[in-house]
This record gives sequence, structure tokens and C-alpha cells, in this order.
Amino acid sequence: MQRALLISVLILSSCGLVYELLAGTVASYLLGETVTQFSLVIGVYLFSMGIGSWLSRYLIEDLIPKFLDVELALGLLGGFSAAILFLSFGQTRIFQIPLFSIVVAVGTLVGMEIPLLLRILKNKLGFRDMVSKVLSLDYAGALLASLAFPIFFAPKLGMVRTSFFFGLLNAGTALWGTFVLPLSEKHKNLLRAKSALVLTLLGLGFAFSEMITYYSEENLFSDEIIYSKQTNFQKIIVTRYKSELRLFLNGHLQFSSRDEYRYHETLAHPALLSHPNPKRVLVLGGGDGLAVREILKYPSIESITLVDLDPEMTRIFSEQPVLMEINGSSLKNPKVKVQNADAFLWLEESNSVFDVVLIDFPDPSNFSIGKLYSTAFYRSLKRRLNEFSVVEIQSTSPLFARMSFWCVEATLKESGFNTRALHVYVPSFGEWGFVLGSIGKLGGYRKDLPSGLKFLNETELKSISEFPQDMSRVPTEPNRLDNQSLVRYYDQEWNRILD
Repeated sequence: MQRALLISVLILSSCGLVYELLAGTVASYLLGETVTQFSLVIGVYLFSMGIGSWLSRYLIEDLIPKFLDVELALGLLGGFSAAILFLSFGQTRIFQIPLFSIVVAVGTLVGMEIPLLLRILKNKLGFRDMVSKVLSLDYAGALLASLAFPIFFAPKLGMVRTSFFFGLLNAGTALWGTFVLPLSEKHKNLLRAKSALVLTLLGLGFAFSEMITYYSEENLFSDEIIYSKQTNFQKIIVTRYKSELRLFLNGHLQFSSRDEYRYHETLAHPALLSHPNPKRVLVLGGGDGLAVREILKYPSIESITLVDLDPEMTRIFSEQPVLMEINGSSLKNPKVKVQNADAFLWLEESNSVFDVVLIDFPDPSNFSIGKLYSTAFYRSLKRRLNEFSVVEIQSTSPLFARMSFWCVEATLKESGFNTRALHVYVPSFGEWGFVLGSIGKLGGYRKDLPSGLKFLNETELKSISEFPQDMSRVPTEPNRLDNQSLVRYYDQEWNRILD
């Protein structure tokens, strides 16, 4: 019995931590603000564990059956947690209600586990051995789960199937307990019947995980989903409506094929036309190859290095025919070299110097992305430039996130760049902004615009640097690693718009 309970500690602590990680990850995918969501989920979860520990004092008799009942309830609720959250997101206006209801319920049940185990083991072990063995196994199980979740379970099984898997593990441990723990025949038969029911429900959920995921995504996205993949880094979804394709990363629209040319022409050509003779170009982010497509319109270009964190992004945009049609098979061009790496680390390790750098990162919605808009990042970037090099950065909306936009410009200026702010109207996004930067003086644009552009011409090149009153400059703090002021501006401004 002692060994069985200690093995249970290792398994159950892994399950408990995974349920917490699932809730935090799903919340960050659906609501954004990764740090905020994880912080809230962890805080409420730990508080709920405290409630569970306190409530366990009222469980007095038949501790082993009650302990196994707790495990079955936890397996059932935790197993279905991700499916409930994804399905409820499209059905309720206040997603935080189902989210924190599940976090509180799961946390309360997890909080009951250790006190019950300690009370069951108190007659088998001395106090010192009992506490040290139980807690050391509890922490070891948490470590195993924290390593396995991001490396294997989330990218390989996805959120919904992972949830059901650990629910099955939880309930299976309870069923195993009916064979190795001392129980009366009455309790044994009843618990095995309950275990069989819970395992059947969870098994069906696991078997139909893809259908559940598909249905929940259909509720989130009105158009047909033609590609869906959870990678180590993000959830990639491509949708289609008639001839229009849309790319979503973690639920956020990245482009629509209907009007992406406005965005990508404005991202690429002002920088390329500001350099006297661009030959070597670096693209940071932009794994869809659309910025690369624009760069390849210049015959002077000799090499393009694309650095994107997610190999799945660059793979599908270099292998899927429908996506290659949009980017003109740009990632297959012999001038293009793809590097799947963290841009911050890659810049530190690279020795190359580039004429033009285009930065197409996602918006700074969390601290992990915010670091890529910091003075530290831009100063690292300067080492890859010469006095004639030109940088252009996508910088969110100067209309909806005015302080965020000008914070990017202020950060680049603080890092020693001369700057020029730009904006363009993209129907799928509204007004969108970019910042040009150069160590040397930013002059005018060359007149040799490439052929085949759908939006930019000499007139538009002049107009995109003129800002109306409601998008004009406002004073902001530069974004530094130790303050991440940009992420704070971004959260405040976009939350106000979305509310």
C-alpha cells in the first residue's frame, strides 16, 4: 500500500500541473496577454489548492475511498477541461467565467490530494519520512510534467487530446488503487464501476478529440479551415472563403490574401527604395514569405536571409501549393536562405552585415515578443548594419494603439537610429503603422519602383509619411527589457478597443 500511494503521488502531481498549464495556455491562446493570463491562472489555482487543503479536514472516515473519489472527479473534470474551454469560448461573452470555474474546481480537488495522502500514510511512516517522501515525489512529478508538456504533449497531441490523456492517467491511477489499496468489497465494486464509467467517457473524448477540436475551431472561425496545426511555438490556422485565404496565429489574424499586398508593399518598398543599391537583405519574422516576395522584385538583390522561429510556418509556406501561390514560391527561390531560430539569439551570433532589414514580428502582446521591440534588440541589430543600411519595422496601429506605435519609434530613436514613421490603410486591419530607421541620414526614395505593384506609387510614397491629427506623435517611454513599457501600452490600448 505504501509503495502504491507514493507512486500515485508522482503520477497525480504530474496530472495536476498539466491541468494548470492547460488552463494557462488555452487562456493565453484565446485571450492573448500571455503573462497576465498565466499569472491569473496560477494565482487562482494555488489559492484554490489552499481551499482544497482546508476542506480536506472535513473528510474523516473512509479516507482511501474518498481519496480515490477525488482522483476520479479530478480525472473527469481535468480531462474535459480543455474541450470545455475551447467549446465555451465561442458561446459566451464572458469567457473568464468558465475559465476560472474550472481552475477553481480543479485546484480545489488537487489541493485535497496531499493532505489525504499524508493522513492515509501517517500510520505507515514516521512524520519526517512521510512528509519528505510525499513532497519530494510531488515536486518530481511536477518537474516531469513541466518538461514533457511543452516538448511533447502540446505540440504532438494538442491541447484537447493532452487534456484527455492526463484525465485517463488520473482515472487509471484511481482504478489501479482499487486493486492495491485495502478496501471493503462494497467500496471496491462501487469504485471500479465509477472508474469504468469515467475511463469510458475520457476514452471517448480522447478518440473524438479531433472532432471536438474541429468543432471548437469552427465556432471561432467563420470560414472553412484548410490547415490547423499546434506547433512548439504557436497555433497556426489557415482559413478560406471563396478565393480569400487568412492566416491566424494563436487566434490573431496575420493577413488576408484579399488585401495583404497593401501591408507587405508598405513594409518592404520604402526601406528598399531608401537604400542606394540593396543587395543583402535580412527578414526577421515573416515566415509566410510575403515580404520576401516583394524583395525579389528588385534585380539588384543577391541574397535574402529569413529568420523565423517556427519551422512549421516556413515549411507550409514553401510546400503547400495554395500558400505558395500567394507568396509566389518566394521561399523556394535560390537567393533565399531560411533560418529557423530565435531572432534575438540569431542576431547575437551572426557576423553578417545587411543593406536592408525588414522586421515583421507579431504585435507586442506579451513580454516574450516585447523583447524583440526593445532597445537591447535594436542595439544588437545595429551591429548587423553599416552607415547606409535601412531598417523597417511593423509597428501596430497608430490609430487604435497610438502610444504603442510611437513607443516603437521612440525606442528605435533611443537606440541611435534616425527614424521616419509611416502608415497605410489595410481593410482587414484598419490603419497600420511602420517605422523606418537608419544609422545614417534617411534621405528620399529612389524613383525606380519595381513593376507589378498594386498599391504603392510615387504619390503614395509621399502620403504614407503624413499623419493626421488623431495619429500624430505622442510622448512615450522607450521600450527597455527591464520595463517593457510597450507591452503595457499595447495591453491598455487594445483592451480598451476590444472592450
